[in-house]
Amino acid sequence: MLVNAKYELQPFDAAEALLRQPEDAARPRTLVVFVGRDLAMGERAASVLKDAAAHLSRAAAAAKFKGKSGTSLEILAAPGAPASRVILMGVGAGDETGGEGGEAAKPFEDFFALGGQTAAKMGPGARAVVLFDLPEGISAAHDSVGQFALGGWLRAYKFDHYKTKKKDEAEREGPMEVVVALADPDSHSAAMSDGGHLADAVMLARTLVNEPANVLTPPEFARRASELMKLGVEVEVLDEKAMSELGMRALLGVGQGSEAGIRLVVLRWSGGAEGAAPLAFVGKGVVFDSGGISIKPAASMEDMKGDMAGAAAVTGAMYAIAARKAKANVVGVLGLVENMPDGKAQRPGDIVKSMSGQTIEIVNTDAEGRLVLADALTYVIENHKPAAVIDLATLTGAILVALGQEYGGLFSNNDELADRLTKAGNHIGEKLWRMPMGPAYDKLIDSKFADMKNTGGRHAGSITAAHFLQRFVGKTPWAHLDIAGTGMGSPMSDTNQSWGAGWGVRLLDRLVRDYYEG
Repeated sequence: MLVNAKYELQPFDAAEALLRQPEDAARPRTLVVFVGRDLAMGERAASVLKDAAAHLSRAAAAAKFKGKSGTSLEILAAPGAPASRVILMGVGAGDETGGEGGEAAKPFEDFFALGGQTAAKMGPGARAVVLFDLPEGISAAHDSVGQFALGGWLRAYKFDHYKTKKKDEAEREGPMEVVVALADPDSHSAAMSDGGHLADAVMLARTLVNEPANVLTPPEFARRASELMKLGVEVEVLDEKAMSELGMRALLGVGQGSEAGIRLVVLRWSGGAEGAAPLAFVGKGVVFDSGGISIKPAASMEDMKGDMAGAAAVTGAMYAIAARKAKANVVGVLGLVENMPDGKAQRPGDIVKSMSGQTIEIVNTDAEGRLVLADALTYVIENHKPAAVIDLATLTGAILVALGQEYGGLFSNNDELADRLTKAGNHIGEKLWRMPMGPAYDKLIDSKFADMKNTGGRHAGSITAAHFLQRFVGKTPWAHLDIAGTGMGSPMSDTNQSWGAGWGVRLLDRLVRDYYEG
């Protein structure tokens, strides 16, 4: 993966022995310590820094650093410190006086963000020791170390494959090397390994989203997804002929103006009870969307290489599930096409017949993702009889207008599934907001000439798109996640500096962990 960081666990004694060794002048040592209010430290950290305590206190006072969560202080060449650079990372509560009525302040919890913040402060090429020793009164969950490393790995991710000069500089600089010191590293090794698998999964999705469309064609995407076979995932790739025999005219119609090829990829992980109905994920994989005959404006059209972020998230989630040998049955389906204008491209006014037998009037060829998903949803429901199906798609600009880039849009025909997704998203910070659905919206996609049309017009665009998809799921519990605001062009954060954030991988993985594993 395109990541420049190495993390390893060591006991405190070994880490302290490392701190006593002479420093490499070319790569000075960094020591990271977690502090709470008023520079409170854990006993081990305080012991390591006892000879530098007075200097650190003066530096903190001068910088008005109080150990608040989300803040940090870097101190260089502190007398008595066992490293040339000491970084104090705040983990104290934000309210120094507690809550209303004297309530205790909320304890620190977000080790994922802390890992990203720490990696950012250490910087590329750092050689660091992190004393995972928390101040009194601050506890850590069983997976806190894994989450900390996960945040650091994801912060260190860079997609610089095509930047020859910067890539050479990074190679000369070397990877960031981090020793995480603990009282009992063995008890955290499983969580650390888990974090590593999830980091690889998110970075896989990020790389897929970041790749240009001249590289990541549908066949190339299918080839990369097929590499999950190494993890025990069963992979089936359907080409145009196979899809034509199945009657997938909606999906095929989107790609018929492109020379890049069309693929449907089916990924199966069978880690649960034999015969148990699987959970199904379906991803929109439009590797480039020109809009087709209804061509998009030129401004920012280059961003449409990311219109396959839903399929990338499903691929990453299947990687994560398989890598940790999840005790669940899960199926992932990727609909991979390119939407281009050409003499062979479908036209506004065309009518196509979907795999379900329902007919669709094409009124706008730029409303193509729902056509891809329609046949992919039909395929997975008819062939795998899932307990529930969730599709992810960068589907509408309307969801950006409604929710910006803070939330993904959630549409569902099942309250329990919607609630599970919302809770999973809140747990890991990939938040969802449930949007309304109803018969009045559904009527907007009725067609004069076919069973339905592929867009209901300008108003309620994300809602009518969801209603279009709902016509292909029947009574199967279903949720549609519109990730146009979160899947590409992602905002920078503590744990993401990439245009493609890999949004949705951790969400789906958490959903499986919490609700679908045996």
